[in-house]
Amino acid sequence: MTETPRTTLIVGGNGKTGRRVAEGLRARGLPFRLASRSSTPRFDWNDEETWARPLEGVGAAYLTYAPDLAVPWAAEQVGRFVRRAVEAGAGRLVLLAGRGEPHVFPAEDAVRQSGVIFTILEAAFFAQNFSEGALVPIDGEIVFPGGEVREPFIDVDDIADVAVAALTEDAHGGRTYDLTGPRLLTFAEAAREIADAAGRPIRYRPVSSEEYARVLAPLMTAAEVAFLTDLFAQLTDGHNAHLADGVERALGRPPRDFRAYARAAAAAGAWTP
Repeated sequence: MTETPRTTLIVGGNGKTGRRVAEGLRARGLPFRLASRSSTPRFDWNDEETWARPLEGVGAAYLTYAPDLAVPWAAEQVGRFVRRAVEAGAGRLVLLAGRGEPHVFPAEDAVRQSGVIFTILEAAFFAQNFSEGALVPIDGEIVFPGGEVREPFIDVDDIADVAVAALTEDAHGGRTYDLTGPRLLTFAEAAREIADAAGRPIRYRPVSSEEYARVLAPLMTAAEVAFLTDLFAQLTDGHNAHLADGVERALGRPPRDFRAYARAAAAAGAWTP
């Protein structure tokens, strides 16, 4: 008699990677459950009373944390959630973390010390931030305090493919994958790739952290502005300006190039005026 696969919980199921992990599991005919503040049942990292129902009957969990694993309280919350997940029967955990962020190491350790199969994904700057996130061009301009730093932008589809593999295949247990794209690009070079793909002028305007804080100020609290500007300053100081082979080690193929991402996003209408 064939055993029915247990449900995979996707925490952050409406996010950039969570949606794609769901698509990957659906393509394999595997059951999953989305967990977010808008899901049914509802899930909120800041409300532990919402954790129990999403965890019912799960065999694995894909974990993303909002607002960011680098916040001081993330490790404690992740640790509590991991313990609850294991008690509920989860035997496999996959955590999405930031690349080159020492602040996330305590949260990673909470997963490593869970006592079950785990995989850590340390991802570079998402390519999809240019089409689905904070770097979407406004009036043909990408405003960000990235200076001339070179980044190995990673296609979120690659992150999701690695996550699905880790959730469904034993070979990835106990591994930490450093996930990058195949090229280093400045933000200005990325903007030119997007402009070429979109067929219209799009440029990058570097700004200081102080100027970027003024851009963010109408959108969030002062504490959130301070956190984000400090985080971006750390991430764009050049320490991540090198490539890694995590995608190839996990999937046996090279990562997708930024140009391929830009062309696909443009064809889908990402930067249509």
